[in-house]
Amino acid sequence: MSTTSTTTSHPSTPTRAKVRAERERADADRAERRAAAPGPDDASGKGWRDRVGAYVALTKPRIIELLLVTTLPTMILAQGGLPDLWLVLLTLVGGTLAAASANVFNCYLDRDIDQVMNRTKRRPLATGEITPRAALVFATVLGVVSLLWFALLVNVASAWLTFGAIAIYVVGYTMILKRRTPQNIVWGGIAGCMPVFIGWAAVTGSLSWAAVALFGVIFFWTPPHYWPLSVKFKKDYANAGVPMLPVVASDRRVAIEMVAHTVAMIACSLALVPLAGMSWFYTVVAIASGGWFLYLVIAMLRRAGHPERGKLGAMKVFHGSITYLTVLFIAVAVDVFLPF
Repeated sequence: MSTTSTTTSHPSTPTRAKVRAERERADADRAERRAAAPGPDDASGKGWRDRVGAYVALTKPRIIELLLVTTLPTMILAQGGLPDLWLVLLTLVGGTLAAASANVFNCYLDRDIDQVMNRTKRRPLATGEITPRAALVFATVLGVVSLLWFALLVNVASAWLTFGAIAIYVVGYTMILKRRTPQNIVWGGIAGCMPVFIGWAAVTGSLSWAAVALFGVIFFWTPPHYWPLSVKFKKDYANAGVPMLPVVASDRRVAIEMVAHTVAMIACSLALVPLAGMSWFYTVVAIASGGWFLYLVIAMLRRAGHPERGKLGAMKVFHGSITYLTVLFIAVAVDVFLPF
């Protein structure tokens, strides 16, 4: 869907020297904080709780919550009713472990740029609260446990899909795409689509075109969900040398691409109707919620490049995207139980 070339000319971005200087200052600040931190003799109950909290923060719990919101309705649709509750629990726990692993790997690999971004400079690795080695071990253990969990307790198909999700996010997005192309979140976002495949495979042991339609919904939803956040923190990404689309393109170009992705997202949501035999209830919800979200994105497009029309409204779109996806997947689950 995206039409922006990776060769788009970049506006003035910080030099390597500037980025290096920012990182050196962040390192110095981190060293000061570590020097001022209480030693073992000062440890208390709060100390170990803070430590546990730091490890939990590395897993990015809010992102995990959103991933799980898509998994359960997918399992209900695949089953054609409520799946075995033990299977649901096993799948959700395994998905949590896998997503946590991918997120911790991301924090480990991005710890240098996290130190220079205001939005991320308080993350445990950026502050020195957790060492890189400890984070790497934590991520690896979570990943191995998640794969064994799915393979031994769910099925092999879901285990392979879980491995693919972690690999795409860690290697494909974080290591290869994120710092090289403004289309990073488009293709890297495939990892965020994998929970629907994993949930479907957990129930059926295979995939179907209905699962592909749900995959498409999340794939095209990801850019208009994430780019508004990148608009808000544009300077952060520029200072870190990360070429997010809002950094290298105009607000109008970003909004145009968001509209295109949103239209494709709505099309995928409606494709589910014939593919999964959804009722009029889901159809109405898909059209209404999709139309509402498209309205938000078009409103952002109309304001782009026209300061006199008020604030761009990027964060309104960001929060609206979360509402849209939640409502749509709730409708997927509810529709299965309706008698018509």
